[in-house]
Amino acid sequence: QVQVVESGGGLVQAGGSLRLSCAASGTISSIVAMSWYRQAPEKQRELVATITNTGNTVYADSVKGRFTISRDNAKSTVYLQMNSLKPEDTAVYRCKTILPLGRVYWGQGTQVTISS
Repeated sequence: QVQVVESGGGLVQAGGSLRLSCAASGTISSIVAMSWYRQAPEKQRELVATITNTGNTVYADSVKGRFTISRDNAKSTVYLQMNSLKPEDTAVYRCKTILPLGRVYWGQGTQVTISS
């Protein structure tokens, strides 16, 4: 079995920064990609950023230039550095881990709240 655990959420003022972490553990031979999604109340889930096992990254337009996704392959961990935070970034952020053969695991999520 595989576990995915996020951490690092919290309450910050607009313009501030947060760093989220997501660690995958368990029976993992390799990781294809890891992604951060977010969902605000009454809104659809949104892909924030993805990083592949080769280091390729994709960002939502709304976070480009402000957020940076990175990973530590040895620790099966992905990070999301979030700078210049805005109230509209407020959401529950969840980590998605994709393993070979289409195996997908989600974390429980971490709350990020940005005050204006």
